[in-house]
Amino acid sequence: MSDAPTAPPAQQPAAPPPPMEDKLVLACSWGPENPERATVPFILAATAAMSGRKVIVICTVDGAWMGTDRIVDVEEDGFPPAADLRKTLTDNGGEVWVCSACASKRGITGDDASEGCSVVGAAAIVEALGNGQAFSPC
Repeated sequence: MSDAPTAPPAQQPAAPPPPMEDKLVLACSWGPENPERATVPFILAATAAMSGRKVIVICTVDGAWMGTDRIVDVEEDGFPPAADLRKTLTDNGGEVWVCSACASKRGITGDDASEGCSVVGAAAIVEALGNGQAFSPC
């Protein structure tokens, strides 16, 4: 028998974390009346879409306007224009969903939805929230 110290048994590497759902669901409830809060979800969404993530921005309440041409009214000093961010998002496979109840209250129809944007019902929104990582930035 040797008196030499022995190395402790090697530790097994930790198991990798479970894979994260690939879909990111962001909420936007602000519109032209608060351009900073309306733009932040689109900054996050455009960035995620450019990195290959599936992204849906769900526009509710006054955020319903963000799925229409009124998005051109949304610009905040120091931020890229919201319209450019939405285009980057949709050009990279992202989607913009407008809550149908919120759209209806504001007189927005499917015909008012901009390219890459859809007016969707509560069932579709609940399904997306249940199958993705939901985040409300503001």
